[in-house]
Formats: sequence, structure tokens, C-alpha cells
Amino acid sequence: MRLLFFLILPLLTSCVAPMNGMQSPDASQLIGVWKVDLRPTPESDAYFSELVITMVNERTFSGTFYGTPVTQARINTDWFQVRIAFVTKDGSGAYHHSAVLSGATLEGLSNSVGRDFLSYWSAEKDEGLK
Repeated sequence: MRLLFFLILPLLTSCVAPMNGMQSPDASQLIGVWKVDLRPTPESDAYFSELVITMVNERTFSGTFYGTPVTQARINTDWFQVRIAFVTKDGSGAYHHSAVLSGATLEGLSNSVGRDFLSYWSAEKDEGLK
């Protein structure tokens, strides 16, 4: 049994070791204007809006989405990717949004509490509108 432990130990540590050496990604790469594709289905015509992130401060950020101020904004980089969540509001109520930065693309979800829908969206930074 003891021999088995010493044979398995290097395998276990090799699986964990890459995470120990990794650093959390830099969330400041979120700052800028993001061109958000809000089409309701993959077959629908493109429908764009903007996510503007003006400031990143450790675990939070400021900005606007769809022309509405972002509130309750949070950032999580603990799992080696930049993940965000935030809330916006309009006349129908609150929208709860979340997204993960994957390469140069934000992939997100928006849950409309007042309008009773969940939508997928993706965004790329609009380099011409920095």
C-alpha cells in the first residue's frame, strides 16, 4: 500500500502543479468599448449594442451596457479566466448579466427578470472606439 502511494504521488502532483504556477489574468484588458452581438438566435440578423467598461478596480468595474449604467459589477479571476457579472435596469426591471473572457471574445448571458427570458450574447472589443 505504501509503495502504491509513492507511485501515485508524482502523478497527482503533476496534475496540480500547472495551476500552482499560473497567475490570475489581468482584468484591465476589459477596459474599452465592446461590440455586443445580441441576436436572439444564430439564424437572426445581427443586432449590435455596446458594452463600455471605463474602469476596473480589483474585483469590480464601471461602465454602461445598452446605454444603461452598470451596477453591482463584479470580477472573478480566481479560475484563471476573467469572469464578470453585473446588473442593468430598464422600464421592465432588472437584467442580470454574466460573461467570461475567452481569448478576445466575451461570451455572456443576460437574464431578464421582468421580461422572463435568458439570452446568449458575444462581444468583441471595438478597437476603433477606444
